[in-house]
Amino acid sequence: MSANDAWTLALVIGLVAALAVAALLFVLVRAVDDIESSAGSLLEVAGGIGANTTNIPQLVATAPVLALIVEEAVVQDGYMNALTDGYGGAGAGAGAAA
Repeated sequence: MSANDAWTLALVIGLVAALAVAALLFVLVRAVDDIESSAGSLLEVAGGIGANTTNIPQLVATAPVLALIVEEAVVQDGYMNALTDGYGGAGAGAGAAA
């Protein structure tokens, strides 16, 4: 192998290595751009989720209010039962006769 052939072989190997590095850098830049765009869209979604979760602390007050509603419903049911006691048999017969 002559010195000229050795230099040619070294230049070819260097060119292939430089092309491989350039290709890998291109792939890296595309991956970074893809990650950046994905992170941007995730930040938009995160803002929406943050807006949706601002009312969660107010849900703590829901259970006591529901308990009061249930208590009032039981009282109202008692009133309705007191009003309708004794109307089952006589009312059905009078309504059927009319």
